[in-house]
Amino acid sequence: MNSKNAALLVALLTLAACERNHTPAMLGTLERDRLELIADAQEQLVQQHVKEGAHVATGDILVELDHAASDARLAQARAQVSEARARLDELVNGTRSEQIRAARAQLAADDAQVLVESKEYDRQADLVKRQLTSQSAVDRQKALRDASVATQRASAAHLDELVNGTRSEQIDQARQAVASSEATVQSLEIDAERLIVRAPRPGIVDAVPFKLGERPPRGATVIVLLADDAPYARVYVPEPMRAQVTVGKDVSVHVDGTAQPYAGRVRFVSTDAAFTPYYALTQKDRSRLSYLAEITMTEPAAQELPTGIPVEVHAPEAEAGR
Repeated sequence: MNSKNAALLVALLTLAACERNHTPAMLGTLERDRLELIADAQEQLVQQHVKEGAHVATGDILVELDHAASDARLAQARAQVSEARARLDELVNGTRSEQIRAARAQLAADDAQVLVESKEYDRQADLVKRQLTSQSAVDRQKALRDASVATQRASAAHLDELVNGTRSEQIDQARQAVASSEATVQSLEIDAERLIVRAPRPGIVDAVPFKLGERPPRGATVIVLLADDAPYARVYVPEPMRAQVTVGKDVSVHVDGTAQPYAGRVRFVSTDAAFTPYYALTQKDRSRLSYLAEITMTEPAAQELPTGIPVEVHAPEAEAGR
């Protein structure tokens, strides 16, 4: 190869390198879904089953909060359910025969009392006509007679109630009371279960903000998980490339430290620019705009890539010119 051809080859390689270095790219980092699991009650942290960096499966217990107060409320609610069910059984089964016999005996006694008080009233009325007693004595006897009659009527009504049985409305009310108390128990059981924080999906424990014995505030994050899925690239799309980058488009993802790019697919592109001046955009200003995008890593090998590593994403049109 003569010196002229060698110089030409060097110039072509230099131009290709310049072309590669100036190829538009979307820059960002690899990310994974971050799950923040919170405390549903302000209770003491009594059990910690995992440490940072541990791999967990779906349903694994991570931490437990003190459930003594929750257990007490749950026991009380269950006792109320038993009481409501017993009341319903009593209404459904109806009155015992012994109660009906006792009510009949009471009514008979009240009938006898009415008879006695009525005869005494008649006697007192006859005496007042003969001016052998005062009118006040007659009035007192009349009051006693009327009271005995009222007692007799109450006993008769009570006997009718026992004989006729429980009204359907009362049974319906008792059934609703049972349903309400059972719903309360279910709600408290759910609250108690939430004091045990479990992994909602496979992942890696990224952070355990609180230590044993601490009392996290209600709603505070007690465990941070990184989902055990393939990472995704979180990048910013330069404005000149925005028209080429659409949801579902295949791209190549270059990861620092790896020789071969990984296949990816655009799953999200923001419609709002990260930088939008308030004044009219000139061509120079438009070039400064960027749009947040997320790229799904579609190759199984990407599963092992670490989170947070820088990436460079290229569209196929740009790759063709590299």
